[in-house]
Amino acid sequence: MLPFLKKPEKIWSSEPLIDWSAQICEEATIEDLDEEAISVAKAKYKAENKNRPFALEIDKWDTTTFLDKAKVTINGKITNTAIILLGKPESTNFISPAVARITWKLEGEESAYEHFDPPFYLNVNKVYQKIRNIKYKILPDNILIPIEVDKYEQWVILEALNNCIAHQDYFLQSKIIVIERPKELIFTNAGSFFEGTVEDYTLGEKTPEKYRNFFLSQAMNNLGMIDTVGHGIKKMFYLQRNRYFPLPEYDFSDPQRVYLKIYGHIIDENYTKLLIERTDLDLKTTIILDKVQKRQQISREAYLFLKKNRLVEGRYPNIFVAAKIAAITGDRSSYIKYRAFDKAHYKKMITDFITQFGAASRKDIDKLLMGKLPDILDEKQKFKKINNLLSEMSKKDGSTKNIGTRKNPKWVLT
Repeated sequence: MLPFLKKPEKIWSSEPLIDWSAQICEEATIEDLDEEAISVAKAKYKAENKNRPFALEIDKWDTTTFLDKAKVTINGKITNTAIILLGKPESTNFISPAVARITWKLEGEESAYEHFDPPFYLNVNKVYQKIRNIKYKILPDNILIPIEVDKYEQWVILEALNNCIAHQDYFLQSKIIVIERPKELIFTNAGSFFEGTVEDYTLGEKTPEKYRNFFLSQAMNNLGMIDTVGHGIKKMFYLQRNRYFPLPEYDFSDPQRVYLKIYGHIIDENYTKLLIERTDLDLKTTIILDKVQKRQQISREAYLFLKKNRLVEGRYPNIFVAAKIAAITGDRSSYIKYRAFDKAHYKKMITDFITQFGAASRKDIDKLLMGKLPDILDEKQKFKKINNLLSEMSKKDGSTKNIGTRKNPKWVLT
């Protein structure tokens, strides 16, 4: 193991105290870097700095000067960052046991995989080209021509992938994984979310104060791969919102991994049509509505906000798109599917059944009501709802009584 990778147990159990990406690969030289990657990087660097005073000097720089200026190398010495971004595939032996590899994996009816090694500066585009980015048609009401968008926004994919590279904990010796499924992409990188929360970047104006790989992040910024001001996550959310798709979703359940899901399909047509109709909705409101369409519980405060603005209906926490919105979007069938009738409607169904047949078993009542209760409720919640109705009818209303047993009830009218 190289000396700079010898990490005390105390450091391994928390965040690294050294910047791995700035460490020098003593035996590596410029010959271990990919000439095409350097050429493309230099052209990009020139474009990024075209308005800077030194712009006219860039073409005169030799390779060593350019790499130092771009902060990829240090005083002409090859860093771990240089290997990751611009190194030849075989140069990864200089950073071992750290791993610099991206694995793309296709899951579904078809399966496939491919590994991508450095230079990542070129190969992130090759990963993107593996992804099947077909056209997706959205058919809003009152519009004759469908809205056609790409299944995935190219910028979002590259931002997610570059973030994996920039924030990977290379001490954990793990690959970056991109899983392509029929309706979504999953990006995984090793290491916890380094600073702040997703909300800090989407709903606030947070600028990161520290980075796991500061030197690497700085080089990627200089070469136009990422920004270091913290706008990337927010822009991903806006781009998905502007395409009327579900918002990106982070998963931090594994303390040593960050998972990011990018949706390539519509979950709830009401949500999508709402975004088309209501261009005035801010990102905060969109994020809350996105949670509603994904059946994720929101806070009572958030619910009251949506309720006040007539964006949802239902009894908390089982809420859904409001009838008014369903009317706007024209998708009344989905509203009927998820809305609940008032209790009087269900009670009348029970009394009408007993009137016609003289009595009703619990099996009869379950068969009568289970398909009529809103789909927002799961099976257990529907059974509980029926229990409450029967209890209220017998104990509070006095309209029915059980002449059978508790285990085998037989409900009749009083």
